[in-house]
Amino acid sequence: MSISTKQFQKKVEQFVCVQCGTTVQGDGYTNHCPECFLSQHVDINPGDRAASCGGVMTVAALFLNHGNWVLRHRCQVCGFERNNKVQPNDNLVALARLQQQLIGQIT
Repeated sequence: MSISTKQFQKKVEQFVCVQCGTTVQGDGYTNHCPECFLSQHVDINPGDRAASCGGVMTVAALFLNHGNWVLRHRCQVCGFERNNKVQPNDNLVALARLQQQLIGQIT
């Protein structure tokens, strides 16, 4: 008999961004700061809080996928990567600045 585990667990939590200090009220799908887009490596599967790493996850890439903007986060401690959709409450001006920074890293 196999025991199945959910790949996603909705977790409504508030947190303070370790980079910019923004207090973020999560909605159960929130996984990054809406102001600076920083994330933290706390999950193995989204929402499970089972990762022991706890490293800061910075944006390694920003791209379009089926018409949705997606952030590619990379853990600065262990290198783990995960894609996360840009959310409606994310700061779009800051997102445009981030995009320009990422383009500047390529050229």
